[in-house]
Amino acid sequence: MRHPGAVIGLAILTLVVAAALLAPVLYPTSPWRMVQRPFVPPFTLDRVPLGTDALGRDIAAGLMHGAGVSLIVGLVSTLAALVIGVPLGALAGYLGGRVDDALMRFTELFQTVPSFALAIVLVAILQPSLSSMILAIALVSWPPVTRLVRGEVLSLRSREYVQAAIVTGQTTFTILRREVLPNTLSPIVVLASLMVATAILLESSLSFLGLGDPNRMSWGFMVGAGRTVIRQAWWITAFPGVVILLTVLALNLIGEGLNDALNPRLSRER
Repeated sequence: MRHPGAVIGLAILTLVVAAALLAPVLYPTSPWRMVQRPFVPPFTLDRVPLGTDALGRDIAAGLMHGAGVSLIVGLVSTLAALVIGVPLGALAGYLGGRVDDALMRFTELFQTVPSFALAIVLVAILQPSLSSMILAIALVSWPPVTRLVRGEVLSLRSREYVQAAIVTGQTTFTILRREVLPNTLSPIVVLASLMVATAILLESSLSFLGLGDPNRMSWGFMVGAGRTVIRQAWWITAFPGVVILLTVLALNLIGEGLNDALNPRLSRER
């Protein structure tokens, strides 16, 4: 087993995905519904194995339904950031000159503002919802993609096969699509796995502040809901906090494993 950490990460992520898929089956009713008296401790009642919160809501139901929200936000916002960042980075690296300067200044403009602060402002303007969180996280996540792709394209555009494509008269779009971008997939895949983890953290932080979708249960909301009663009911914040930690850790382990698998020479040098 070359990278046991990646296997552990994949196992944890599989459990999170399974929880998200099984949530409507195991807990078909709303996770907002009061099912028991408030502050039932964990492991005391079979009906609510992880206890209840201040309003008598099932913690286990909230965790399973919240898994879907975190995964949706993480995956969709990362995909959207890639859709923005990859073309901009490819054009900047391949065309160079004024185009490169303009696109890099535009990218740096976004990076001068703290990403979390910008996400808060965007969600507040757009009104808290799942779609506004996805859009806000995507808009603060694309600059690193652009810089990564630009660097890769800069190193590839002088290769012989790219120069041969230019000589044969192929268009810029064709050269990027056929010759350049396929060779940038490895670092993009590694970065994307880490971006999903960052997006989940951002979503949890926004939900903790009350900027999440008010109609969907999320891990961040659960942590925020229990912060005022943490001394008398530690489990309300502890369980979602641990799940967030494990999910982010799993994605980082997977990213590290992908990096070692897709860049074996760098792995051997470490």
